[in-house]
Amino acid sequence: MRKTRVALIFGGRSAEHEVSLQSAKSIVDAIDRTRFELVLVGIDKAGGWHRYREAEYLLNADDPARIALRPSGTELAVVPGRGDRGMVEIGKGAARADAPEDGPVDVVFPVLHGPFGEDGTVQGYLRLAGVPFVGAGVLGSAVGMDKDVANRLLRDAGIPKARFHVLRSFEQAGVPFEDLARELGLPMFVKPANLGSSVGISKVSTQAELDRGLVQAFRYDTKVVVEQFIDGREIECAVLGNDRPEASVAGEVVPDAKHGFYSYEAKYLDEHGARLDIPASLEPDTARRVRELACRAFTVLGCEGMARVDFFLTPSGELYVNEINTIPGFTRISMYPKLWEASGLAYPRLIERLIELAVERHEREAKLQTSVGRTT
Repeated sequence: MRKTRVALIFGGRSAEHEVSLQSAKSIVDAIDRTRFELVLVGIDKAGGWHRYREAEYLLNADDPARIALRPSGTELAVVPGRGDRGMVEIGKGAARADAPEDGPVDVVFPVLHGPFGEDGTVQGYLRLAGVPFVGAGVLGSAVGMDKDVANRLLRDAGIPKARFHVLRSFEQAGVPFEDLARELGLPMFVKPANLGSSVGISKVSTQAELDRGLVQAFRYDTKVVVEQFIDGREIECAVLGNDRPEASVAGEVVPDAKHGFYSYEAKYLDEHGARLDIPASLEPDTARRVRELACRAFTVLGCEGMARVDFFLTPSGELYVNEINTIPGFTRISMYPKLWEASGLAYPRLIERLIELAVERHEREAKLQTSVGRTT
């Protein structure tokens, strides 16, 4: 029986490049080799696509602070409309098809975090190429990435959200701190609208901190979200599925006091930066509401395949959706695979199920009519 050929795409141009490399390594280590054959495709920080052998795709693979994509001379391109789902190698100015022994790619697994990978750009490219791919489609990816748009859609759907205010780069100078403090309260969080993994996020309580936070956030995006601080527990829930999504047990993130909040360093660089309590200690009714709200948020934002939905739970029992991640971290200390493992779905089987969902969606979409013609 022929193995399914899976192209794992990782790296990318975003500030979350190194996180993506860690996620890719975990998938490479865990995928069932009796069923799947891997094709490793790394995207460098300049946006170039490269094919790798497993023995040579990473530098400093076991050091999250120094992990890097190894330079490669084998460049790739995805050609839209190719019927064999092939990729093309580019060698010294001339394009040539993949070697015959390689064969076509059956499905693509993007494990790209942040802009130029999680935001619908790569998803649109893969749709044009006619390749099944894991995770949300173009719309769900783009909406899930943009905290401004996602917040508005969730709020309008009646899903509880913290208050927020959106600033664009031309509004950076002279931001009225007193007005924001009156609207949102103190402290506030300043976040790039289109980034994840807590990159560029600041917790601010003064005009000076706000000014510094905006400078940092605007390094990564032209749009920034300033949000109300919710004093509550950080609860996370994993969602899996297409038309009928299912939710995992809930987990809780308890950041170490020295980090103040669940920062990039706490998530990926400091092994003791946070404690993950899985399952979270919740009342049965609260645990049920978390799962229900996670699936509702997933559906409202047009997600498919997978997502992690993050919540705040206040001491009075109120739940607020913080954000959704359509390509959640897959590192060895990431919440998404750990939540499913606690729900009875082991990491290798989770990868397998995501690939199955990608193929199911592709086959469903392939049946849709794409031209107007006479019906008989």
